[in-house]
Amino acid sequence: MLTITQTRMRNYFPLRSYDQLGWRICFRLSGYFVLVCIVFFMITLDFGKCYKTKDLNKRLNNALSRLENLRTDNAELDAQLVELQNQIRIQTEKNAKNAVPVAPSKEYEILRRRIFSNTKEFWYYINSELKSLGKQVQGVERIGHMEISVGERYRSLLKDISDLTKVDDYATWRQEESENLSSLVQNRLDDLQNPAECSKAKQLVCNLKKKCSFGCQLHHIVYCFIVAYATRRTFVLDSENWSYAAKWQNIFFPLSDTCSFSVNRTIVEWSGIDDKYAQVIFLPIIDELRNRPSYLPQNIPYDLASRLSTLHGDPIVWWIGQFLKYLIRPQAITSRQLDEYAKKVKFQKPIVGVHIRRTDTIIYEAKIHKLDEYMTHVEEYYKIRQLQSDAVIIKRIYLATDDPTLFTEAKLKYPEYEIIGDEEISRTTDVLVYHNVALNGIVDDIYFLSLCDYLVCTFSSQVCRTAYEIMNTLHPDASSLYTSLDDVYYYGGQNFRLNKAVLAHESDGPDEIDLQVNDEIHVAGNHWNGYSKGTNIRTGITGLYPTFKVVPVIQSANFSLHNEQYTEF
Repeated sequence: MLTITQTRMRNYFPLRSYDQLGWRICFRLSGYFVLVCIVFFMITLDFGKCYKTKDLNKRLNNALSRLENLRTDNAELDAQLVELQNQIRIQTEKNAKNAVPVAPSKEYEILRRRIFSNTKEFWYYINSELKSLGKQVQGVERIGHMEISVGERYRSLLKDISDLTKVDDYATWRQEESENLSSLVQNRLDDLQNPAECSKAKQLVCNLKKKCSFGCQLHHIVYCFIVAYATRRTFVLDSENWSYAAKWQNIFFPLSDTCSFSVNRTIVEWSGIDDKYAQVIFLPIIDELRNRPSYLPQNIPYDLASRLSTLHGDPIVWWIGQFLKYLIRPQAITSRQLDEYAKKVKFQKPIVGVHIRRTDTIIYEAKIHKLDEYMTHVEEYYKIRQLQSDAVIIKRIYLATDDPTLFTEAKLKYPEYEIIGDEEISRTTDVLVYHNVALNGIVDDIYFLSLCDYLVCTFSSQVCRTAYEIMNTLHPDASSLYTSLDDVYYYGGQNFRLNKAVLAHESDGPDEIDLQVNDEIHVAGNHWNGYSKGTNIRTGITGLYPTFKVVPVIQSANFSLHNEQYTEF
């Protein structure tokens, strides 16, 4: 019966190769030592008793000859010993590579991310207060010096916190866990979308008649796909009347290899009550959905929630990203277009993606933010990035916008930056323009924004949120790689985002609300000044509260059909 230690040793050093060679070397080394002792004993014995005999020289010569032979054998053994050591080293390295990486505790990962976010919230508060004080008290240079000094300390602290992931030995686990979870979801979607017999498969149909931007239409399709996943139906996209001239399958791969939309099928409208026996269901847009199910965003599957809340700072973003990953797999012609565009604009890293929309801010009366507001956060990113590098970093931005004048403004105001992007795209990306040139341009912008190291944009924009969601499929956790000038992340038509109080708060004015520990808050938004706005569910009162006194609630729903059929990695 082998002990655990012996078993582990056998795993590291297989007996058929290294053990046999090792025993052979040990045996020969022992033999060498014994023979040397015998020869030495014979020489001394003969020298003591027979030094006057005629065969003394012969005996000595024989002994020396044996010693020479043994020396030669010993040299061979030394070479074999070196070979054994090298093989052991190589096998050890292989075992290390194949070993299962050590996983961090959920508490460690959550605390690490909370320290990072609270450090940022502290800076938002201090920076906002110092700027406000500077406006109230004119001519006090010390306030400006304080702002600079506190900023340096903040960036140094944030850099140190970020570097924890480089030295805590969990990087391999994070990467592998991300890949495993993604493979799990992608395999589920592939299985769902490719039934053996389409005619017998239950289906959910959505169309692309919703008159809105490309990003808005993408999110409509994702919502349909989520409902299909939750109800265990094959998702069929009716893209015949798409606003754009091109067909979906001309740009991206079809959503199924075995099923396509058929007008000759009996289709039942969604009711949310007695749909489970209908073979084909049509799903309306999320704003018109009756009897809303529990599995809509912000909810993620219960069977993935624990792993995702350990891996990721905002699991709903990761979850939405996985559907986009499946949906927008580019056709060969689209891949070539993206490659050519990358060469055209000379896309390279490091780079910050800056998305500035102007057209629909006028239509929907959203606040317009000046270029300088975006560039303040870009500069902040590069200051922290420079702390992590001894070499001087070339500063670049990828500028995506519907206002072509911003390219000239950026180049004039920020000559120390490389401004990358296509001014022509900005002339074709009006939200109400539906031609192929506009489609290609918006696909280019979303794709390359998602490839950037950091995003500065407004989350009220569908393009910005889409790029951020895709970005989170390219990293184990990209939940902190952005600055939004307006909203927190949300999904259009979602259920409420929730916070939970971990520290009590007593309101300090009519604009604030009281919090007790464990109070839940419907989040309306973050003001990026140390305060968020929301409604305390317990009291029903809406107002401001310090963001550092709450934590996000990871909401999940039971996708029971998938729990029965699938297991996690």
